Amino acid sequence: MTESPARTEIGDQAAYAAAVQAAVAASAAYYGEGDSPLDDDAFDRLVRGIAAYEAGHPGHVLPGSPTGKVAGGAVAGDVPHTVPMLSLDNVFSAEGLESWAEGLVRRLGREVATWSVEPKLDGLAISARYREGRLIQLVTRGDGTAGEDVSARGIAIITGLPERLAEPVTVELRGEVLMTRAQFEAANAARTAAGHPPFANPRSAAAGSLRTKHHAYQVESTFFGYGILPLPADAGFGAGTAPGLADRLRELPHSELMALLAGLGVRTTAGTPVAGTTRATMELVRERVEEIAALRAGLDFGIDGIVIKADAAADQADAGLSSRAPRWAVAYKLPAVEKITRLLDVEWNVGRTGVIAPRAVLEPVEVDGSTVTYATLHNAADIERRGLRIGDHVTVYKAGDVIPRVEAPVVHLRTGDERPIEAPSACPRCGDGIDASQQRWRCVRGRACHAIASVRYAAGRDQLDIEGLGENRIDQLVGAGLITDFADLFVLTHDQVIALERMGETNTTALIAAIEGAKAKPLNKVFCALGVRGTGRSMSRRIARHFATMDAIRAADAEAFQRVEGVGPERAAILVEEIAALAPLIDKLVAAGVTMTEPGATGPTAETAGDEASWLPLAGMSVVATGAMSGPLDGLSRTQVNELIERAGGKASSSVSARTSLLVAGAKAGSKKTKAEQLGVEIVTPEEFAARVAAFL
Repeated sequence: MTESPARTEIGDQAAYAAAVQAAVAASAAYYGEGDSPLDDDAFDRLVRGIAAYEAGHPGHVLPGSPTGKVAGGAVAGDVPHTVPMLSLDNVFSAEGLESWAEGLVRRLGREVATWSVEPKLDGLAISARYREGRLIQLVTRGDGTAGEDVSARGIAIITGLPERLAEPVTVELRGEVLMTRAQFEAANAARTAAGHPPFANPRSAAAGSLRTKHHAYQVESTFFGYGILPLPADAGFGAGTAPGLADRLRELPHSELMALLAGLGVRTTAGTPVAGTTRATMELVRERVEEIAALRAGLDFGIDGIVIKADAAADQADAGLSSRAPRWAVAYKLPAVEKITRLLDVEWNVGRTGVIAPRAVLEPVEVDGSTVTYATLHNAADIERRGLRIGDHVTVYKAGDVIPRVEAPVVHLRTGDERPIEAPSACPRCGDGIDASQQRWRCVRGRACHAIASVRYAAGRDQLDIEGLGENRIDQLVGAGLITDFADLFVLTHDQVIALERMGETNTTALIAAIEGAKAKPLNKVFCALGVRGTGRSMSRRIARHFATMDAIRAADAEAFQRVEGVGPERAAILVEEIAALAPLIDKLVAAGVTMTEPGATGPTAETAGDEASWLPLAGMSVVATGAMSGPLDGLSRTQVNELIERAGGKASSSVSARTSLLVAGAKAGSKKTKAEQLGVEIVTPEEFAARVAAFL
């Protein structure tokens, strides 16, 4: 990536004036009700375009221009900051970061001994003032010089910011207020229930909820601290910060201030996968930047970059400040994961289990490095709750490899030409009726509606893995009326198969043999092939190992299913319902001689089950495998490695956390290995792991 961030091109003075007006209005909306008509990336591109025009036409610069102003010139508020709350300058590439660091070193006249690296949280900057350990006042950043007092509403709705600190100190904390994904969903549910349009995105929701005083509903947000400083005696907080503590806060490096902050009971990023760290060289800084960027997709909260700072207080003091930003810190901006585009249409598709799922057709927009044309809408109730209409401008969110989703309409951009989204009255695939008794609508024919998709899934690599049974062959079998579900595969005859187009004796014999071999697959593969809602490969393995036989699964009630790890009341009820509905298909599989037991599993009623689990080498352990496997594990897929982990008594997981017991790190293990090292998780090579579970290979 090069140091050339995109900008809105502005051709003349009239376009410049309109751009300034649009930017100031968007900033005021964001810092007001949280309903800016521009997403974060579009706003940044517009301001960069304004700055570029002003550089070439200095005589045209308007006094209301957002350039060079904190918060884009939004309304400031009337509470003065004890120390200015400044924005950060941005870089957009490794080259830009290197150039910035070299400039700082030249300014200091010495090398920076230690760099601080931490995520740039995508929320609203807040100052929190404490007197003798008690939270007294919350102030927004405003224009950086003064902000707005939001204490009345904010203190009640922010988690992570204690009303009392662990020590009775008088200090000022600084940090970011944002919404987690779950908090955003809850906020929009409450907002739409109160008759208001949904928030466009979590960032706007946090700002709007904190600043608006007259909402009839309560929402929650989260605080992450990133700074602590003394309060002067003349700030209306009594004697101010004690002299000894004030000196410490001025002299400690940033990394130690963060530890002090956490010790006072304030939430920081320390407990997250992207915890702030220090690095000795710029090369190591760049590695950490890449690690944080790679973790972005799995986070429960939004980040839009990585902040790099000189860690030492002396370096910060000597580098000083510009009019709008500290010279000792910079934000390495990541590509936007959120854009505004138009909703052109809604398609209603039928999945392999008969679920009818709406899909948004969008005006193509680039999000996080890829062009997005479609996005998920979940279900008809979700569409109604969000108040979407065809023709709406909508906020589209995408994090890493996650499927894009439509968050909300931007209602104040409506022209009146938008039209309601019409839900189907009959199954869009077969024309039969719709079961709308649950939020996820289904065709009344269930799996029979889309038999081809169900059979394709069942024959796939991670299920029955029937070699030679590709999509075209399945289409032929269904089209010829030879199969209606995957159980029919096991009663196909040689004469039926060889009569298909382009089938000869060799291919027919091989396919019949592959189908026969699939009868011997273990129960977890057969259960996965059923495509039960709420399950996948991992859950199918857990269910199969827990119950050991299909008979035990079929006899289980909701309470029994909840004894399986990861199954709660809602999923347990779905499992009972689904397995009952699948009874005819399961009966056909049993009659065809398909295996209905899990090798090595004894079931929950066996007296020795507990004893068996305790001696397994990975009993009670959460294990993550990452990187390329080698030695005895060479050639195994990740699914096969996870199956090995669970045969040996462990739980296979895809992410490293404080609960991880063991990491199997192959070649190019990457960020998961780094995180495991930080958390003190045991790390072994594929060869060492193979030796530990040799009896189960």
